[in-house]
Amino acid sequence: MRDELIQTLDNLFQENRWAELKDYLKSVHPEDLAAVMAGIDPDERALLFRLLEKTRAVEVFEDLPFEEQEDLLGILKTAQIREIIQHMSPDDRAELFDELPAKVAKKLLWLLTPEERASTALILGYADNTAGRLMTTEYIDLKEHVTVAEALKRIRRVGLDKETIYYCFVIDAERHLRGIVTLRQLVLADPETKVAELMETNIVSATTREDQEEVAHKIQKYDLLALPVVDKEGRLVGMVTHDDILDVIQEEATEDIYRLAAVEMPEHSYFRSHMLVIATHRVGWLLVLLLTNTFTGNIIIHNSGLLESVIALAAFVPLLIGSGGNIGSQTSTVFVRGLALKEVTYGNALGLLMREIGIGLLLGTFLGILVVGWSYWLQGNWAVSVTVGSSMVLISTMAAFFGGVWPLVFKRLGLDPAMVSAPFISTMVDVLGALTYFQVARFILARVPGLLK
Repeated sequence: MRDELIQTLDNLFQENRWAELKDYLKSVHPEDLAAVMAGIDPDERALLFRLLEKTRAVEVFEDLPFEEQEDLLGILKTAQIREIIQHMSPDDRAELFDELPAKVAKKLLWLLTPEERASTALILGYADNTAGRLMTTEYIDLKEHVTVAEALKRIRRVGLDKETIYYCFVIDAERHLRGIVTLRQLVLADPETKVAELMETNIVSATTREDQEEVAHKIQKYDLLALPVVDKEGRLVGMVTHDDILDVIQEEATEDIYRLAAVEMPEHSYFRSHMLVIATHRVGWLLVLLLTNTFTGNIIIHNSGLLESVIALAAFVPLLIGSGGNIGSQTSTVFVRGLALKEVTYGNALGLLMREIGIGLLLGTFLGILVVGWSYWLQGNWAVSVTVGSSMVLISTMAAFFGGVWPLVFKRLGLDPAMVSAPFISTMVDVLGALTYFQVARFILARVPGLLK
């Protein structure tokens, strides 16, 4: 589909069939067109963009990555830029202005009407990743005392410019949120019925400073199309729609995945960012892990005498600490995800942690039995085999414990549990696993006559 679209656009463009190209662009979905335009030459992109109808141009512009949006703003004429930014939704417009250099954003701000300027400034006044920054101010509000007929008349008059009209928010004279009524209720009700008689007063809402993850959780939990946003006095200031929440869910999931791999999420797309920027984002954790791994080396050096006496012990160091790191990483991943989905709470955390420790013990026992037989087949010494098997049980159990407890600790400290990355857990288990292995070896092998020097 994408290749076919690119080929068609290229043919029409190269043959200068502008009228056909303009008609063809009307039939292409804005999201598909944005995906194609993001990968073509900037001059061709600008030319294609100028052929779009005004409403279609705004939709395509909103779907473009920020880098392409910035390029277009540098090419298009002021009148075209004004048309675009004036018809963008307030939340998308605020996001664009936030990404642009301050001088450019200030210049564009004065292309807006006073009302649009005020709504954009309102959204930009809230902190990043909050409901206030995510919300749109394009919503339908109704007074409690109006009739259904009056409400529908208002919707027809102002609804065209609103992001959604399915939910209508009922307010009092001071704009305090009193209830919610759906378009379905209004259409099916008697025209003389008061809105106050239809509205749902058990309201689920968000405050302007509420974290966007919590907003996403509310919309998902209560199966909402939109969530009203109120200020600290309970006055309605905006709403967050389900399409914006889909973007938040994707963004938060991407950020968690990056953090679980000990990679700091770049400001823009990872694959569009400069290599130096990416390297800078990744080197911090790697330095921490490198420093931590030096402790593993020190432990091995400190036990060099033990290794000289039973050289076979060295062969199983990677196997033990690698298995422990894998178990710890698995546990930390499921706990981080459980915290994100609120399946793990402070109320059930202890029970789930004990359950995970039990799983670690079962896995360690199973792997330990296999390792005993494998190690004996390799080197023929039962004492060494029992040492390796016992260490596997202890290391696996310990890895499960730390893999579960660290996300809980980070959550309690107010930090993102996703910062407990798999490399972090693996490196910590490497250190503690090596220490455990050599302590178990000293305890068991010292009881075998003539084995240790």
